[in-house]
Amino acid sequence: MAQAFNKKVRPREFSPSDLVLRKVLHVAPYSRGKFAYKYDGPFIVKEVYDGGAIILNDMDGNKNALLVNVDALKKYYH
Repeated sequence: MAQAFNKKVRPREFSPSDLVLRKVLHVAPYSRGKFAYKYDGPFIVKEVYDGGAIILNDMDGNKNALLVNVDALKKYYH
């Protein structure tokens, strides 16, 4: 079963300066239920590490670096 599943999985490739959206992993206390946003962003990829860790920066260029796993990101196309 694992072999059949792994055949269909496409690896996500990110490089520095890519624009990405980050999945909202928590429920805010005053969220809008099913109408709440599913993704935050866009963010800029600052650094990519082996094992699926990525450091993100704001679009404003702030130094608030967020360490995020690859499975919580998707590419942003504008």
